[in-house]
Amino acid sequence: MLKFYGYKKCDTCRKAEKALAQLGKEYEFIDITLEPPAQGTLKKMVLQSGAQLKKFFNTSGVQYKEMNIKDKVAGMSETQILAMLAGNGRLLKRPLVTDGNKSTVGFNEAVFSKAWK
Repeated sequence: MLKFYGYKKCDTCRKAEKALAQLGKEYEFIDITLEPPAQGTLKKMVLQSGAQLKKFFNTSGVQYKEMNIKDKVAGMSETQILAMLAGNGRLLKRPLVTDGNKSTVGFNEAVFSKAWK
């Protein structure tokens, strides 16, 4: 079964949930703000998604801007970045969806439909 890390008040997450429903996919919803993926899980999801680690940041989020993450990330190791993301789900781009073998970050309808058909 898919794991869907999202936020119920997020429009993008609602669109992604609707797309999964149309595809007939069942999933476990996990509130990303309360239970962000663990550091090891995030690392695996980055590798499975094929996306760069920086794509896992919610760059439009309030905390990303308030904490000035854009400037901090340049001097951080991958391990430090993963630890920061695992420790604060509001910094993570959503939704994150995984079946344990592949993962997607964010919602692009074409990519999402292809991955989860």
